[in-house]
Amino acid sequence: MLVDTFGRTATDLRVSLTDRCNLRCTYCMPPEGLDWLPKPELLTDDEVARLVRLGVERLGITEVRYTGGEPLLRRGIADIVRRTAALEPRPQVSLTTNGIGLERLAGPLADAGLDRVNVSLDSLDRAVFKRLAHRDRLPDVLAGLAAARAAGLVPVKVNAVLMRGINEREAVPLLRFCLDNGYQLRFIEQMPLDAQHGWTRDGMLTADEILAMLGAEFALEPDGPAERGSAPAETFLVDGGPARVGVIGSVTRPFCGACDRVRLTADGQVRNCLFATEESNLRDAMRAGATDDELAERWRAAVRSKRAGHGIDDPSFLQPARPMSAIGG
Repeated sequence: MLVDTFGRTATDLRVSLTDRCNLRCTYCMPPEGLDWLPKPELLTDDEVARLVRLGVERLGITEVRYTGGEPLLRRGIADIVRRTAALEPRPQVSLTTNGIGLERLAGPLADAGLDRVNVSLDSLDRAVFKRLAHRDRLPDVLAGLAAARAAGLVPVKVNAVLMRGINEREAVPLLRFCLDNGYQLRFIEQMPLDAQHGWTRDGMLTADEILAMLGAEFALEPDGPAERGSAPAETFLVDGGPARVGVIGSVTRPFCGACDRVRLTADGQVRNCLFATEESNLRDAMRAGATDDELAERWRAAVRSKRAGHGIDDPSFLQPARPMSAIGG
């Protein structure tokens, strides 16, 4: 098992398939984009499959989520999903995407064994969407959401990041849209993971502020116990249920104490936290001929060094050198 020195066990593996993206969301990267990782540095499909198999069969991983960048840009994604779903014991297989290309791929991914999908959507206003993402692709994202629902990738979850002075007024419209379409909405506090290092606490809409805006229009009541365990979202019944909305207060309401996640970057580095400053290189060891036993021990050692929390509120906090697009969500 992947156990750290605080007794937390990592069972949720986030695998980045690429650092590339076809949007340029303000909270992630600059409008001109970034220098992408050279292709030889990226894990091949077979290397991804081997490390995921190792995680599931030997290290106790029960959920595998594919991320990016934008994972739908990975040509072999359907086959990677198929190989993952065929593992024993079978993990839950999910995907986080911006939705562009999902209209075409939702069916093939469902057929390959994908269980569910999270789609990022920060605005229903086409002009605001373009301002945020620097691309005029809102219709493609909406079509992708509908295709995911039609393909049975339910519950279809929508992730939204609100930024002060940009899209903060979209909280209520986004929730109404999701309620009308049967999607599950989760608001996520903006985190200091942008490549420009321009994040400020003042520019971030907090969980309390988001709940206050929603509470002015909807009756919200906590769904379940106050202690949410390793679940990142605090969920609330909307107008008595059964519809729910979630708020992920990664900054102001961190869930580090029960975190069960570990990450594998597109170039084969183990990261035990989004904000980790150290990585463990499985790619080079694998390419040098390391056995499964040796790779498993490297992975265990990486997780053992996990810190108690992300430390954003600590005066000594340093934003990681890699931006979100190169880490994987």
